[in-house]
Amino acid sequence: MEHPTVLIVEDDARVLQFIKQGLEENGFKVVVAQDGESGWKLARAQAYDAVVLDVMLPRMRGSELCRRIREHDAGARILMLTALGTLNDKLDGFKAGADDYLVKPFDFPELLARLRSLLRRPAPGHEDAHGADHIIRVADMELNTHNKRVKRGGKEIRLTAKEYALLELLAVNRNRVLSKAEIAEKVWNIRFDSGTNVIEVYMNFLRKKIDSGFEVKLLHTLVGMGYMMKNT
Repeated sequence: MEHPTVLIVEDDARVLQFIKQGLEENGFKVVVAQDGESGWKLARAQAYDAVVLDVMLPRMRGSELCRRIREHDAGARILMLTALGTLNDKLDGFKAGADDYLVKPFDFPELLARLRSLLRRPAPGHEDAHGADHIIRVADMELNTHNKRVKRGGKEIRLTAKEYALLELLAVNRNRVLSKAEIAEKVWNIRFDSGTNVIEVYMNFLRKKIDSGFEVKLLHTLVGMGYMMKNT
């Protein structure tokens, strides 16, 4: 990706200019907005290689903007940038569809590294001639670890980045029980907090997309133990 285009939605003019200048100096094309409504208008008008957005935005909260962008473009790469740094704040961002979460104040090299990591992730719909070498099959489900596409019964299923990451973890470890702690560490890179329900929420998302309408259920809950994908 030679000159990726990034949409920045940030109401603090100094932070906005700081990010914009740094990205442009590193070869990015940058489009900016200073409120949620303007950001949503720009996000609908064209696709961006990545989106950086603050949580505390005027005219639409960043979490709502994130949710709308995710519904509009399932393959959007979204980095949330905010002063709200508690675990629950991060989980709220992930629930809204964010791929990553960076807390202010931050060093620009870390922001740049996070963005470049997101940009290395192929967007849904990207084809590759060697995709067949990266297929995981569980019953009638196919998961392509190269282009991140999922099919079941021959029908393509659109997933968010975190839904896909959770599904891939379960598929790679099919027929093995995964604890909530292991899932939290490997998918969200956080310690599991028993006071949150983010894993249950995402498992419900996956069940609706992967198992709904199919007689054979692939996703299973083992009470008190964790979750498992069964290769039936």
